[in-house]
Amino acid sequence: MLFKAAFAALRQVFSPPLRAILWKSLGLTVGLLFVVWAGLTRAINWFLSQHHLSVDYPFLDTLAVFFAGAGLFVGLAYVMPAISILVAGFFLDDAAEIVERTDFPGDPPGTALPLGRAMLYAVRFAGLALLVNLVALILFFVPGVNLIAFFGANAYLLSREYFELAAGRFRPLDEAGAMRRHFGPTTLTAGALLAGLMVVPVLNLLTPLFGIALMVHVHKGLSRRTPLAPPETQARLR
Repeated sequence: MLFKAAFAALRQVFSPPLRAILWKSLGLTVGLLFVVWAGLTRAINWFLSQHHLSVDYPFLDTLAVFFAGAGLFVGLAYVMPAISILVAGFFLDDAAEIVERTDFPGDPPGTALPLGRAMLYAVRFAGLALLVNLVALILFFVPGVNLIAFFGANAYLLSREYFELAAGRFRPLDEAGAMRRHFGPTTLTAGALLAGLMVVPVLNLLTPLFGIALMVHVHKGLSRRTPLAPPETQARLR
């Protein structure tokens, strides 16, 4: 079921109905990455201007700038999950509605989360993702632990965020969380796919839209095993 969902999500990312959202998602993701890059670069340049490594050997300053720049590439990989979560929260309902309508035309459509609530949830979880990935970044220099920490943390974080947002269109968020925990191996494996995509340059920019489409399919598949509450019950619980 999971691999079928992944192929369907990949097809959806490049489909004509999602093309406009794809460009907006890419633009927002690149824009946020640029803001982070510019901020870190300015901070590093300011620090080096205040702490010259050597007056007699200025090439050491140049060398430091080079390694700082290389370090930024590594650092941005650890910031990317938080940015992905923010972008997903912004485009969730528009993208999920298209996927539901085109791939599940016979099913009742989901109910859009209020944008403010969806963004608050995304911002809160993006902050947690940033904190967790900062810890993973500290472990970057510990051989054998760094990759496990990165993939393990982000598989969990991305599976939780994307699945609960997709499921939240059909059920209360606390129920969506309970469903995610009940089907933990499946949702965690889906999160591992997203974490793997996250480390592939260029392709990682597709993570927000691919993650939304993937989790819509995963939730639909798991819902066949866990019937949804009646619409009137959903409305009362919301």
